[in-house]
Amino acid sequence: MKLATLCYVIDKEKKCTLMLHRVKKKNDVHEGKWNGLGGKLENGETPEDCVIREVKEESGLTISSPKLHGFITFPLFDGIDDWYVFVFTAEKFSGELIDSNEGKLEWIQSQRVTDLNLWDGDAIFLEWLNKKNFFSAKFVYENGTLKEHSVNFYD
Repeated sequence: MKLATLCYVIDKEKKCTLMLHRVKKKNDVHEGKWNGLGGKLENGETPEDCVIREVKEESGLTISSPKLHGFITFPLFDGIDDWYVFVFTAEKFSGELIDSNEGKLEWIQSQRVTDLNLWDGDAIFLEWLNKKNFFSAKFVYENGTLKEHSVNFYD
């Protein structure tokens, strides 16, 4: 079991979302896909600690007040482990972008994010980030193909 975070850094003024094009790492399960920022929780970290650290490591930006929108289960996503992911957005940030070793960082017009080469499930749950409800979801992939998903929304 892997616990992880995923964050979409949003520049409200420019109406852009920071996305990471995964094109640099060898043997990357996400190779060629566009993702938000994030990664695995380290011992003793809260999801908030992790998302702040991961965004800083991957982008050079320091986020504050990340907002937790939901929790997603990805059974055997990488063929080895179940992944449990806390999904955040962050609208408050400072700093300058770095050359990420994870991939190419790019500010994308927010309304165009779902036009990118995303995982099929990402295009579904990205829409939920605009809702006020907290969500708990499960996305089942087999060999990189989304087979099914389910969600519960909470007030």
